[in-house]
Amino acid sequence: MAMPDEMALTDVLDVRGLDISFHTRRGILPAVRDLSFRLGEGETLALVGESGSGKSITSLGILRLTPPAPFCRIGGRVLLRDRNRSVHDLTALSEDGMRGLRGRVAAMIFQEPMTSLNPVHSIGDQISEAVRQHLGLGRRVALERAVELLDMVGIPAPRQRLSAYPHQLSGGMRQRAMIAMALSCEPSLLIADEPTTALDVTIQAQILELLRRLQEKTRMGVIFITHNLGVVAEIADRVMVMYAGRVVEQADVVPLFKTPRMPYTRGLLRSVPRLDLAGRRAGELAAIPGNVPDALHLPPGCAFAPRCDYALSGVCDVAVPDLEAAGAGHFVRCARWNELAREDAA
Repeated sequence: MAMPDEMALTDVLDVRGLDISFHTRRGILPAVRDLSFRLGEGETLALVGESGSGKSITSLGILRLTPPAPFCRIGGRVLLRDRNRSVHDLTALSEDGMRGLRGRVAAMIFQEPMTSLNPVHSIGDQISEAVRQHLGLGRRVALERAVELLDMVGIPAPRQRLSAYPHQLSGGMRQRAMIAMALSCEPSLLIADEPTTALDVTIQAQILELLRRLQEKTRMGVIFITHNLGVVAEIADRVMVMYAGRVVEQADVVPLFKTPRMPYTRGLLRSVPRLDLAGRRAGELAAIPGNVPDALHLPPGCAFAPRCDYALSGVCDVAVPDLEAAGAGHFVRCARWNELAREDAA
């Protein structure tokens, strides 16, 4: 996909040709390759794919939370627009410059709050620290702001919770505290990495509704990383499917669920339980055979070909397919997507 030189005025994030690789004892491991996408104000982009597809590394690379060079190298450009409409190239900033943006302009909700929150500091101190650092508020004012934030995310008795430590809160409350911390400075970009994975379905629904409500209020752009396609259908505007470090399909949520063009996306959708088919033979879940390949030893051609029911020798194992337009805003990386689309239409 061609990218213009200037960042669109309605975009919060513009990622262009992002490459992330790690230096390991076995050689250079390419974790993310030639990744390009945009995120608009108030938009939610879901990143989906199996473990090892490159979703979380993408988010860590955008915020420069990967190890420094030479252990990890990041190429391409990542443009981020703040609330003052200024544009920052994150790949060109110093570490001091990135510290000034993390939490203030771009924030992240990590997958497991128990390992992300500091166990020896109270919840109030951890939330107020970001406010004091970025907004220059005094301790007392910052703690009052922390009370407001805890109340905003639905934690009962927020003032009493200021002195609580992470182990004294339930999983749902810890996740809410993480959200409060991430939103403390009203960032333009929020990255949520599997924020509901360890929560029961009731708490999960409450967290998703909270994120939706806060997004409507602040117009922040959200990147939502998840394995749960049911959550994707509920919360996302667009979906980006990743496999072996590359985008293999990208589209608005409704076209992608109704007419997936990439066999890998079809496999993911077939693996989702359907209530209307429960108990029927047709309702048996289909599994994608095999595993995501080792990034150091990718197969020739399409990385998904060894697991694909539609792969053809001499076609799919020759070269990596380009990301082609399959409709308005719909892109797919598959050498045979046109043939498969015609078969579907027949």
